[in-house]
Amino acid sequence: MTLLHARATNTDAALRTVADAMDAAGPQVWDDMTVEVVLSVMAAARTGHLMVCDQDGQYTALVTCDRLNAVRDGSGYSDRVRLRDIAEGDGPVASPLSSVAEAEQAMRHWRLGSLPVVDEHGNALGILAHSR
Repeated sequence: MTLLHARATNTDAALRTVADAMDAAGPQVWDDMTVEVVLSVMAAARTGHLMVCDQDGQYTALVTCDRLNAVRDGSGYSDRVRLRDIAEGDGPVASPLSSVAEAEQAMRHWRLGSLPVVDEHGNALGILAHSR
């Protein structure tokens, strides 16, 4: 997990923080939940992504509907596959104190449509989506 930190620059976008621009975290799921259950939660929440937390409530990964459907359609899939078995938590996360400009630059670099926002303790706070 790569945490982005705020740096001072002179532009308005750099002065606006991720905390100002992020959406609330919304529903969160735990890493011991099965793919089928998480897909049901996504459908009920009408969202394409969910933040995954461990048993201590710490952010571990962001899963997308596309990723879960790909796993479910794979040849090694069973209804016992849990998020901790397939979640990829190596991507970047943003601090709520990071600048929006810096977070958007990281999103372009990593080719992400959304960036999880976590506090200094690893708690999931929200999602920063690409500005359009």
